[in-house]
Amino acid sequence: MLTDARLPFDELESALRAAAEPTRLRILALLTEAELTVSDLIEILRQSQPRISRHLRLLAEAGLLERYREGSWAFFRLADQPGAADMMRALVARLDPADAVIARDRERLAEVRAERAAAAQAYFRAHAEEWDRIRKLHVPDAAVEAAIRAALSERPFRSLLDLGTGTGRMIEMFGADIERGLGIDLSHDMLRLARARLDRAGLRHCTVRQGDIYNLALPRDSFDVVIIHQVLHFLDDGGKAIREAARVLRPQGRLLVVDFAPHDLEFLREEFAHRRLGFAAEIVTQWLVGAGLEAVSHRMLPPEPGGKIAVSLWLARDPRVLIANAGQEVA
Repeated sequence: MLTDARLPFDELESALRAAAEPTRLRILALLTEAELTVSDLIEILRQSQPRISRHLRLLAEAGLLERYREGSWAFFRLADQPGAADMMRALVARLDPADAVIARDRERLAEVRAERAAAAQAYFRAHAEEWDRIRKLHVPDAAVEAAIRAALSERPFRSLLDLGTGTGRMIEMFGADIERGLGIDLSHDMLRLARARLDRAGLRHCTVRQGDIYNLALPRDSFDVVIIHQVLHFLDDGGKAIREAARVLRPQGRLLVVDFAPHDLEFLREEFAHRRLGFAAEIVTQWLVGAGLEAVSHRMLPPEPGGKIAVSLWLARDPRVLIANAGQEVA
């Protein structure tokens, strides 16, 4: 079904002109399945780099695609903003999946995804011993994840931003219950792991991209929930990261911070680049309040016998409310 959004004549004409070419229509169909690089599209479509790049440029100029750079790589996906891209999603959905061209493209996309997953697994295997060594020191993942779900169970939410997404586990946890999920991370290797995880879970409405936690390329009031999970202890300025997270929260949006309680395991600083050896409850609470948020709760999960690090969860809320009739925000 086509979107109900009304488009200016020029925008609609530009979008239809951009899509009315076989290769560009195939690109649009592929990008409804996953975000892809130029190299991915070259492999799938078996066309030259200049040709693929030209098609992508035309689609982007028509407002149908968004481009995100990660170092020397650039990822493309359908635009998130309402308008022509919504219309294209509806049109692409009318394509017959059994069509020979579409079916072959999807087969090659599956091959690209399989290569991604294999590379991600190789990276994980190479670092698994280090990951397991840290996991054994603190509260089991299952207990932490149950506490995260409980903290956010007060009401449903439609959009989630996961800062320092790592392997993308937070997005995967809530992916089935949200309309839009975005993970931000600085590490190419972690983003590769996260993309493979989201691909396996079939979460097409969720994505990850490289970004700076201190300077998010996102507009104010963008997300219902923001999670910062096991990230602050790597940062020089946790308060600054929380202020930036608060900026992108919608009125009444919630910020959940999960990190270590204070501990004295110096080897984590020396071997794993931890800047901070955990946080006292009042420190993070002060950062939340200083960012203009209302501190809602703090909970600490003690480690199991043999463990050495407790895990804390801080929940805060944007205090602004919407006056429905006037359509205005007040503090």
